[in-house]
Amino acid sequence: MVKSEQRQAIEELVYRSCLALDAKDYKAFLALCDEDFRYTIAAYSPEIRRDMVWLDHDRKGMETLFTNLPRHNSDHSPITRHATVYTVDEKGATAEVVSALQVFRTQLDGGATELFAVGRFHDTVSLQKLKLARRLVRLETRLLGYGYHIPF
Repeated sequence: MVKSEQRQAIEELVYRSCLALDAKDYKAFLALCDEDFRYTIAAYSPEIRRDMVWLDHDRKGMETLFTNLPRHNSDHSPITRHATVYTVDEKGATAEVVSALQVFRTQLDGGATELFAVGRFHDTVSLQKLKLARRLVRLETRLLGYGYHIPF
């Protein structure tokens, strides 16, 4: 079990990661990540009976993705991430954290907000540095449309 103060700091780390990405403040997001950070987005497809991996980058790959975002023909509708930390389990020098994730998208034309995606964060947090060492975004939603390149 992690201590109450440590759990609170881990929860805040998860929430700050969402706030940074919501604000498109990629430097702030990467500042929350360890040097050996790995980011993966995956979803299970019952049609093909296996995982589909949509994104899998190390920290350098994430930096390149964020640098290249302005060059992509993307959907610029803002998204808002809502995470709720469920469990925090200490595993030696790390903590395994599972959080529910809901992603809302607000249309630029008209301003309607809709539920865009749901899933879970499976984070590994370095307890020494209190930074994200790994984030696996496991989505339930499999139909996201086209033109959206910003990670969840």
